[in-house]
Amino acid sequence: MPKFLRIGVHQSNVSGYTSKAWCVRRVGSAVFLKWGAVEVHGAGDGRKVYWSRLPQEKTVRCGTAQRAQDYTKAAIARRRNHRYEPLTGPIANRRPSAARSAELKQALAIILIVDIVGSTAKAAKLGDARWTKVMGHYYAAVRKELKSARGKEVVTTGDGVLATFKKPAAGIACATALQQAVRTLGLEIRVGLHAGEYTISGGEMVGLAFHIGTRVAAKARAGEVLVSSAVKELITAQAAISLRDHGVHRLKGVPERWRLYRVEG
Repeated sequence: MPKFLRIGVHQSNVSGYTSKAWCVRRVGSAVFLKWGAVEVHGAGDGRKVYWSRLPQEKTVRCGTAQRAQDYTKAAIARRRNHRYEPLTGPIANRRPSAARSAELKQALAIILIVDIVGSTAKAAKLGDARWTKVMGHYYAAVRKELKSARGKEVVTTGDGVLATFKKPAAGIACATALQQAVRTLGLEIRVGLHAGEYTISGGEMVGLAFHIGTRVAAKARAGEVLVSSAVKELITAQAAISLRDHGVHRLKGVPERWRLYRVEG
């Protein structure tokens, strides 16, 4: 059974992180898929991978063995092109202990970064009193849309907002709604979304994924919503979200190059 481990946010020689694994097996004209969150411990030949919760499973019946073989080859090719590495050895079933869960508190989230374009010039033009009033309306609009989309506000930084969502469609819907809401205030924003793991340490959320999200947002122009390839992979066919390829970019301070997509409509 070919198996693949998600890479990109974390380097493969790092121990003690959560990631995603994907497996495929063909039997005659049927293809059996299995995927889900995993914990990775150790490095190199001594690396061990565990399912952190029960994986999802799906059976695809292709009608003929040749179609099943073609389906399997195409599925494997997609994983190789989407920041997965071949995984050797088994993926073991293991329930993390309560003590370990309390210590790590790691989670996967859709991370949204919002930033006002040209805020310094706007503040200088309006003056402190009017700008303070506009910012009050701005944060009220942001929190209203976050609540509607079931997003979680993490932190505000000046005129920026960082929030998390459980589903990519919710994050993208919130981003597009925010674009419309702030225009009534005479503001333009840029938005970036990324999917990645974060860790709660000392009551604060930390992780490279937040920095990647910030860099994705920085690539957006006024009125644009950009998402990383990690977000695109999580969007289901039923989500009816239109994305346009925005090219491959180098994100400041982040390993490798990342393909970004612009939300259309």
